[in-house]
Amino acid sequence: MRKRLPVLGAVLALVFSVLAPIADAAPPRKVMAYFTDWGVYDRNYHVKDIETSGAAARLTHINYAFGNVVDGKCAAGDPPADYQQPYDAAMSVSGVADTGDLHGSFNQFLQLKKLHPNLKLLWSFGGWTFSPPFTEAAKDPAAFAESCYNLVFDPRWTGLFDGIDIDWEYPNACGLACDTSGPQAFTNVMSALRAKFGPGKLVTAAITADNTPGGRIDATDYAGASRYVDWYNVMTYDYFGTWSAQGPTAPHSPLRSYAGIPAQVYADASIQKLRQIGVPNQKLLLGLGFYGRGWDGVTQKQPGGTATGPAPGTYEPGSEDYKVLKTKCPANGKIAGTAYAHCGTQWWSYDTPETAASKAGYAKSQGLGGVFAWELSGDTANAEMVHAISR
Repeated sequence: MRKRLPVLGAVLALVFSVLAPIADAAPPRKVMAYFTDWGVYDRNYHVKDIETSGAAARLTHINYAFGNVVDGKCAAGDPPADYQQPYDAAMSVSGVADTGDLHGSFNQFLQLKKLHPNLKLLWSFGGWTFSPPFTEAAKDPAAFAESCYNLVFDPRWTGLFDGIDIDWEYPNACGLACDTSGPQAFTNVMSALRAKFGPGKLVTAAITADNTPGGRIDATDYAGASRYVDWYNVMTYDYFGTWSAQGPTAPHSPLRSYAGIPAQVYADASIQKLRQIGVPNQKLLLGLGFYGRGWDGVTQKQPGGTATGPAPGTYEPGSEDYKVLKTKCPANGKIAGTAYAHCGTQWWSYDTPETAASKAGYAKSQGLGGVFAWELSGDTANAEMVHAISR
């Protein structure tokens, strides 16, 4: 028996030498966050803040939101913010004032990418406001893809973008408007984008997390379209909110179900449904919100209380950034993998660094492609949330 041990050791060494490259070849997990073009105005959040907060060193990808869709073609969403507004030295990533023809956030991101060569940037088109025109784009996917390619890789910002993200809310379903393009429209659009952008560029999409029977996931062939995307950003937030003005209060981004949940909609159910219909694990990114949703006129600390309406928010009623809520109404309860807070008559739900890190752990345990966040300006000046999910 002893004489065979070296042989056994040699065999095991050979096995490990074969398996090691396979393990090394596993795709790295993504840590992505959205940057909004309008954030440079009232929010006063600029590309330089991504660097000074430490977020840039932790992120693998950033989605620039949002490009528009006009007459079935890709178009810039806010040209002044995107590439026209000049930056002085104090506001510039490089510490040097804009001097060339390209200005705005685009030039700032070029400077950021010089500091972080591995950081990838995608231009995201659509979003809640700009999604209705996708109905027209779906009538000629090839022409839409051609227009997008020409804009994303416009010579004026050569080297800026690494691909495109489509945030269609929602194909063959209702969002701000109702789309009736059919269950294959989204697949046709993503197929055309992949054909035009080729295998060397990123093609991704933000998709619904509505796991209800006959809901938005069921309205579209997300499994078929997944063949053409690098990954999906699953919007696993906003399950509950002050569109139900009188409550019941409920966390807007529960990871799992809990006793008394108003409806069986939560992140794990959405992820499992997408897996069951055939979307590969590694093509699913779990979404987190760097914001909270809240009600006013609430007397009950635990979820399920009644309310008189939305709590006041800086930019809209019933919504507030994490960086504000952490001191304005600190979390004093946890449920279903997320946090909530009852302070005075207000009730808020939001993720904290602790719950965000736990959700990132869930994504890892499920073999998902990674996590993403909406959106960077909601984080603290030292990027507490980005640090939490990247760990």
